[in-house]
Amino acid sequence: MNVLVVGISHRTADVGVLERVTLAPGELPTVLALLLDQPYVREALVVSTCNRVEVYAVVASFHGGLSDVGTVLAERAGVPVSELADRLYAHYGSDAVKHAYRVAAGLDSMVVGESQILGQLRDAYTAAAEHGATGRMLHELAQQALRVGKRVHAETGIDRAGQSVVTAALDLGLGGGPATGKRALVLGAGAMGALALATLHRAGVTDLLVSNRTAARAVHLAATYGATVAPVDDLPALLGEVDIVVSATTSPGQVITSVPPRAKPLLILDLAVPHDVDRSVGRHPAVTLIDIDRLRDSGATAGAGDVALAEDIVNAEVDAFVAWHRGSDVAPTVAALRSRADDLVSAELRRLGSRGGLTDAQRAEVAKSMHRIVQRLLHEPTVRVRQRAGQPGGEQYANLLRELFDLPEPLDVPGALEAGPE
Repeated sequence: MNVLVVGISHRTADVGVLERVTLAPGELPTVLALLLDQPYVREALVVSTCNRVEVYAVVASFHGGLSDVGTVLAERAGVPVSELADRLYAHYGSDAVKHAYRVAAGLDSMVVGESQILGQLRDAYTAAAEHGATGRMLHELAQQALRVGKRVHAETGIDRAGQSVVTAALDLGLGGGPATGKRALVLGAGAMGALALATLHRAGVTDLLVSNRTAARAVHLAATYGATVAPVDDLPALLGEVDIVVSATTSPGQVITSVPPRAKPLLILDLAVPHDVDRSVGRHPAVTLIDIDRLRDSGATAGAGDVALAEDIVNAEVDAFVAWHRGSDVAPTVAALRSRADDLVSAELRRLGSRGGLTDAQRAEVAKSMHRIVQRLLHEPTVRVRQRAGQPGGEQYANLLRELFDLPEPLDVPGALEAGPE
């Protein structure tokens, strides 16, 4: 199985490095094109969130693919590959499948069990498919990962607490105290901004403001949560009035570089990558600044739920995917065998037809009988070879069929896309 995952995340790098690799809106098509231009990359999908950038690829070889993907990520970060290498991780084959499933289930998230990653993974697949970057393997892997992620959330208590990065940051910043009665401002109307508004509303904050460079998106989001739209130009004044700020924009530059004098405490949650808030703001005597790095280091994102059960589900699903993949590999060989048999029957029928002496009805009956005999002869062996192919070492059965019947290699045989594991 030639699936490769190469990534960098909150587990391997700080935000300073992550923000250099993270894709800004509109950059994905260029990066996908760069990946597909590499000599060893056949399919590609990129997941870019506030705490991870991962490339899922189908490659011609492990080392070649790793070099290709590492080169593209290093170019994106503007650093030599050698400088980025220590912060990258790679998974190949069944390990790549397992990683994809763990990511979808929220097991690899900063907040264990968070479900936002499911939507991010779905968006990443949709974007890659729209740009023609995915094929059979990544299509199946993405669909199965999304299904497994949903299954884990449905069958375990991993997200029972309803935690998210916003929840964890809010709890850390407030020291576990209540958010009711406070005035909060959310900067950004994307997925994280929507999650922040939902979390603050659920925490009891009724005086909510939302601000975004694109006013129409802010209006739509505000209507959903009963918030008020605040013009971007009002930000300096609002920083002197509100109690909580959640900044989650996609701005390439910093959004908050200073806070006006104030005596009342101000909690700022900087959940953006790159940073939305200048680090010097955290030295303001009235400001408590929580960013992704501090959130990770605090241990506040441990999560809750039956992680062990979730891991068991993931492991079983990985075994099912590997078995499906082994079985699907033999499909072109089985198709070639049946095609060879049909060709032989057709040739023999033509030979009999050229000799004459048979009526049309007799020829039809002979043809029917010959096809039925061949299908019966092939049925049991092809069923058995499919079953055996799904087991460890099963590829030897397909190889043996090709050798015995002098069949072409799988790449030379047009095979139908089979359904993935259920």
